[in-house]
Amino acid sequence: MIRDRSALPHPSPFKALFLAVLFGLVTYMVVVIVGLVLYPPLPALIESITSPEILFAVRLSLITSAISTALCVVAAIPVAYSLARFSFPGKKAVNAVFNIPLALPPLVAGVALLIFYGPSKFGQMLSAAGFDIIYTPLGIIIAQLFVNLPYMVRVTRSAFETINPRYEHVARTLGCTEWGTFCQVTLPLARAGLIAGLVITWSKSIGEFGAVLMLAGATQMKTETLPIALFLNMSTGDLDLAIAASVILIVISVTSLAIFERYTDGRGVF
Repeated sequence: MIRDRSALPHPSPFKALFLAVLFGLVTYMVVVIVGLVLYPPLPALIESITSPEILFAVRLSLITSAISTALCVVAAIPVAYSLARFSFPGKKAVNAVFNIPLALPPLVAGVALLIFYGPSKFGQMLSAAGFDIIYTPLGIIIAQLFVNLPYMVRVTRSAFETINPRYEHVARTLGCTEWGTFCQVTLPLARAGLIAGLVITWSKSIGEFGAVLMLAGATQMKTETLPIALFLNMSTGDLDLAIAASVILIVISVTSLAIFERYTDGRGVF
């Protein structure tokens, strides 16, 4: 059966304009990112990625981001559940405090951490006890934790808030303890949100630059994470190594975003 093409509905000018803007911007973003990846010759890119400096940056980034993300998860779960389920005096103020690092530029957060762990009384006490944080890999972990914990709390809280409290009440009436209800009912129901939050927090930890630069510094082969490696090599004009670090960060970001979209049904909400 041959259909009359003239009878097919034509998109309205409104729809055509909005779709043109959408696909135009998507094309622009894809061209910019793909252009960066394809700019160096493949042999030069492989050589740069396998260089000792980039391999060190990858290893340090993976280790510090894994530790800081694990700490974020451990701390975010009780905090997020408290904000989602409990009522207590000053709840709005507490929630606002946890959101402050989300609004702060990472450089400002880094300076605040530098003062707190440096010339402050607390920093001097830590230094006297032998805990060196400034310009050390430990400083990387602390900077990543400070910047990304509020984000993990926000994502985890959203995951808990989507769970109907009735499920928890039913479990309690059947004889389950509060702790048992949380472990056997609440956490399994929030699993998708927790995984999505964990993955995107890990990705953000690997890509953290401003706070890490302020607290841990930019020492080659010591506190050189992937963003720091990109910064150092761009500063010295070594474009190949800078692009190698960029390509690895792009791969990590795209993979993390794909997993995040998978567990949020493409809507960014739980």
